[in-house]
Amino acid sequence: MNIKSLKTYFFTELQTIQEEAEIESFFFILTEFLHNLKRMDVSLHPDFEITESYVKKWQTIISELKTEKPIQYITGEAWFYGLRFEVNENTLIPRPETEELVEWIVKGLKEKGKEQRVLDIGTGSGCIPIALKKEIPNAAVFAIDISEKALEMARKNALDNQVEVNFIQQDILQSSTLQLSKSSNLLFDVIVSNPPYVRNLEKQEIKRNVLDYEPHLALFVDDLDALLFYRKIAQLAWKSLAPNGKLFFEINQYLGKETVELLEQLGFKNIELRKDFMGNDRMICAAF
Repeated sequence: MNIKSLKTYFFTELQTIQEEAEIESFFFILTEFLHNLKRMDVSLHPDFEITESYVKKWQTIISELKTEKPIQYITGEAWFYGLRFEVNENTLIPRPETEELVEWIVKGLKEKGKEQRVLDIGTGSGCIPIALKKEIPNAAVFAIDISEKALEMARKNALDNQVEVNFIQQDILQSSTLQLSKSSNLLFDVIVSNPPYVRNLEKQEIKRNVLDYEPHLALFVDDLDALLFYRKIAQLAWKSLAPNGKLFFEINQYLGKETVELLEQLGFKNIELRKDFMGNDRMICAAF
């Protein structure tokens, strides 16, 4: 089978599951992943021959895609802020909205110029702290997660991207301080978190590829206390932010007003709520 025939087969098999643009995106992700062929290569070499063993690999992947398994979990990789990250079922798949949050932080850190300390809470794959360290090499970057399996992946991603990030296993809800060791007394210039924020009542809006495959521990919160993580992290940040330090959150698009009010009640000022590229309330910055 040549690549042109494979493309026709691929589209035919998935046309009742995904939209055409999504199928096309998957196809070219896979041609590069399996055959190191970019879109232009496929166009220039329609007769490129797919061996029988690779046809079987394509068939297996098509079967997985029919269950709406995320393409990133099939290939085991995702791209974030221009960097490659390994991902699996223990980590959320990095999203473009979070890239906007990183861009906001990077701009502020570069303007300050001096060496900064940064802490990411709920790091998952490590995409936020690794991207920040890559952009701000002189920053001292730390990251916390409750999941040791997620931290294993994050440590590997830091190694692969050739940056040094200090990863710590910690349950933030059970913590009374953000001090990362008994002997440390660190103050952070930036504390950032993309914590669980999807309410159970919003599950009906979540696509199957997220609901069935991504870790619920990193996604969902109880309807009755949707701002649980924001409250706890903000309270801890009071003790651990340096003078002129800033607290950044990615937030639930439906709870922008409520999150701002929470931070105001806790004594934060200069609170800025920003929308993402889709026009949804998505990120907040606050200071003392």
